[in-house]
Amino acid sequence: MNHDGKFLEAFKKHVPEYSAQYCWELWKEVPFNFYITRTRQTKLGDFRYRRDRRVQTITINHDLNRFQFLITYIHEVAHFRAFEKFGLNIKPHGAEWKATFRILLSPLLNESVFPKDILIPLKRHMANPKASSGADLFLSKAVKHYDENKKSDVSLLADIIPGEVFELQGRKFQKEVTRRTRVLCHEIKTGKKYLISAHAEVKKV
Repeated sequence: MNHDGKFLEAFKKHVPEYSAQYCWELWKEVPFNFYITRTRQTKLGDFRYRRDRRVQTITINHDLNRFQFLITYIHEVAHFRAFEKFGLNIKPHGAEWKATFRILLSPLLNESVFPKDILIPLKRHMANPKASSGADLFLSKAVKHYDENKKSDVSLLADIIPGEVFELQGRKFQKEVTRRTRVLCHEIKTGKKYLISAHAEVKKV
């Protein structure tokens, strides 16, 4: 099977059914190296424009649910297209990328691709997309609802009640107050205070 067939089969496996052909066509129009990678804790996908490479590369984590995989893929393709069209001096998540992201995702913003509970916050998110869909708490919660391997003891920090103790990366914290997208917490062992992302996945103690 050639690259065309392999990529189409990969998209059929990893994104919603009615978006697979579209994802493949985006690759076909302006080809790039595309790799589905191991889990990375710090990012869902990656694109970095390399001046020394004739063909650019996009990577996406293998374990994302279909909706997160699709959003992440379009996010990274938008980076690629924006740099190709506007040059390398633009900001990575500036106006050019945002406009490109909106254009590329627009054909998919319907209920044949996304369930309604994702579609509503996703449309709101696309009015002014952030550097990461995970930074949008409402969208992140809606998308995570469809994770197949959800752990029953894992919650978003936003859902922890103030005063409750939770564990994050092996350290115990107590939640205090929420400040916009971050939560003030203090570490039980040291008493030091930290601002932690409200959409961080934590374990209740």
